[in-house]
Amino acid sequence: MVAEVLAALNPRPGGQYADGTLGGAGHAAQMLAASSQTGRLYGCDRDGVAVEAARVRLTPEFAGRFEIRRGNYTGLADWVPLKSCDGVLLDLGVSSAQLDHAERGFSFQQEGPLDMRMDDRQRLTAADLVNGESAEQLAAIFWEFGGERDSRRLARAIVLDRAQRPFTTTKQLAELMERINPRAGKKAHPATKVFQALRIAVNDEMGSLKQGLAVAVSLLRPAGRLAVITFHSLEDRMVKEFGRERSRDYTFEGGVDVPELRKPVVPELKLVSRKAILPGETELRENPRARSAQLRVMEKI
Repeated sequence: MVAEVLAALNPRPGGQYADGTLGGAGHAAQMLAASSQTGRLYGCDRDGVAVEAARVRLTPEFAGRFEIRRGNYTGLADWVPLKSCDGVLLDLGVSSAQLDHAERGFSFQQEGPLDMRMDDRQRLTAADLVNGESAEQLAAIFWEFGGERDSRRLARAIVLDRAQRPFTTTKQLAELMERINPRAGKKAHPATKVFQALRIAVNDEMGSLKQGLAVAVSLLRPAGRLAVITFHSLEDRMVKEFGRERSRDYTFEGGVDVPELRKPVVPELKLVSRKAILPGETELRENPRARSAQLRVMEKI
C-alpha cells in the first residue's frame, strides 16, 4: 500500500521518518525519495536478511540519509530521539520474502523446518510449541491468535501424533491438519489459522504491537502521523482501540465506560480516518496478498 502510505504520511523535504518493519525497504525507499535530498529515515527489522536487503536497496541512492538497525520496533525509542519524527510506519505481519523462502518455515505450501522465527537469534520456534505445549495450551493459541473453531480437536490430534513422532516440518503439520479437518472444497487450507496462530505466538506479535504503538507515538512531533498496516482482525482491533483510547478527551477505570464516572484528559491523538483505508484495485491485481491489508492513520496533537 505504498501510495496510501505516502498519502497518509505526506513525506516532505527535511522531514524525519521511522519505518519499524523495513522488510525489503519498499516503503522506506519511497519515503526517502518523496522527502527529497534532506529527509531522513530510521529503520529497523527483526529479520537480519531483511535488514541487509534494505541496506543494499537504499545504498547508494540514499546514502547518508538513513540509519538502519536490526531489532524489534518496540526498541526504536532506545536510539531514535523522542518527538523527532514527522511520520512512523508499522507494516505488520509476515513479509512475502519470508513466506516465499521455505527454510523460514512460515508457509504450509512448501516443505521446510517448523521454524517461523522472524528473528533467528531467538530460541523459541514453532516446533518447540507444537512439540512441547499441552493440548489445552495449543488449543488456546489456535483460538486466541487464529480464531480456529476446531482448536481443541486439532490440538488433541497434534498431541496424539507427536507421541509417535515429533513434528519437525511444515508439511508434516499441514498434512495432519488436512487429515483431521479435510478441505472438502473449502477455499482456505485447513492449516491456515493454525499456522497464523503459531507464528503470532512464536514472535509475540501482539505483545510487540501493544508496546510498539505507544513507542511509535512517543517518537512523533506534534502533527506527526502514525500509519499502521494490519493483516488480520486481531491486529486491526488492537490498533483501532489504541487510536480510540488516545484520541478521547476522557478516561475511565475498569472495563465499563460509565459517563458519570469519566475523568477529563487531554487527548494525545486524533484519527485521520475513522475507517480503515483499504488497498485499491490496481494493487490487488498486482499483489493478491494485499487483499486482507487495512491501513489506519493517526496524528499526534
